[in-house]
Amino acid sequence: MSEIRNFTMNFGPQHPAAHGVLRLILEMDGEVVERADPHVGLLHRATEKLAESKPYNHSIGYMDRLDYVSMMCNEHAYVRAIEQLLGVEAPERAQYIRTMFDEATRILNHLMWIGSNALDLGAMAVFLYAFRERENLMDAYEAVSGTRMHATYYRPGGVYRDLPDVMPKVAESPWRKGKDLARMNEWREGSLLDFLEAFADDFFDRVDDYETLLTDNRIWKQRTVGIGAVSPERALQLGFTGPMLRGSGVEWDLRKKQPYAKYREMDFDIPVGSNGDCYDRYLVRIEEMRQSASMVKQCIAWLRRNPGPVMIRNFKVAPPTREEMKDDMEALIHHFKLFTEGYCVPEGETYAAVEAPKGEFGCYLISDGANKPFRVHLRAPGYAHLSAMHEMAKGHMLADIAALIATQDIVFGEIDR
Repeated sequence: MSEIRNFTMNFGPQHPAAHGVLRLILEMDGEVVERADPHVGLLHRATEKLAESKPYNHSIGYMDRLDYVSMMCNEHAYVRAIEQLLGVEAPERAQYIRTMFDEATRILNHLMWIGSNALDLGAMAVFLYAFRERENLMDAYEAVSGTRMHATYYRPGGVYRDLPDVMPKVAESPWRKGKDLARMNEWREGSLLDFLEAFADDFFDRVDDYETLLTDNRIWKQRTVGIGAVSPERALQLGFTGPMLRGSGVEWDLRKKQPYAKYREMDFDIPVGSNGDCYDRYLVRIEEMRQSASMVKQCIAWLRRNPGPVMIRNFKVAPPTREEMKDDMEALIHHFKLFTEGYCVPEGETYAAVEAPKGEFGCYLISDGANKPFRVHLRAPGYAHLSAMHEMAKGHMLADIAALIATQDIVFGEIDR
């Protein structure tokens, strides 16, 4: 008899379901995975080293590009770390704006996740539905920051500017006119808050649509139930955070356990799973989208009632207004020095973490008193989750690898940071 041996195959890095430049080396016994070895380093963005070579305020834009579907949440961790070292605190209105956009970003992330996950497992329609809603939230990003993805909106001491009173309208084109154009602009007649409120009210029905397509779909359940199951104890040992940990039944969420921004004032629940498989993690993220929409509405209600500053009045840390700069020589000098030299941060070290959509995203900063960090280390949730790939994949079929990569919600920018 001929000897039957396991064979090795590459999954990625050029693979539609690899979610970036993930290269998995799989040891296969027929169709069954015996070993999965993830290789990182093909992308290496060197974000930490780049941040150590520049003034603090020059590196905020790099954070957007780490997990490039959770942009403002990444900024939040870095900006909070700088604020802790400087000993400054953003005004209350800025904290509510940050909370609102953190939750809008969570919805953006989970929409991308549900669309790409469904696509990986063979369902096309959900991808198109989810991106329809993503476009609306991207318009909100653009309205406050001028860009649709990499916003650089959070700044030490607050946010770049207050929310606009007018929401830009969709322009007429050969493909958008008449009733279609009027329908697209229906939510855009007022301010950004009006737009986000209309979006949040409508979004609960949209999440119901996704559930109609997937939750009881027998093919979806065959591809996700019992796949990649991780016990609560093992999830904690592996360093899981976010939906990966909550899907295993551990009720841990930094927004509740170590509140930051204005989460202490928010009324929301932490959804948890019971089996720790791909299906439970899907249900957790679905419910998280509903909770996030609810929190967006709570922030809108507060922001309507309470106008006020969105940036501290400390010209060593925050720039003066354009009007002041054009009238006052002192303000012009402050502006010039702030954006060329930055500011010197007192010696010390700190760790600031936020509950990013994928899990705990943390920034560890060491300052030696200069205008640039001595050390920046980023704690990315995807890195810890990817290290569990072998354990989750062993004994499953090759087709289940796509489901496992998708359930971990991998974005390689933060893993190869």
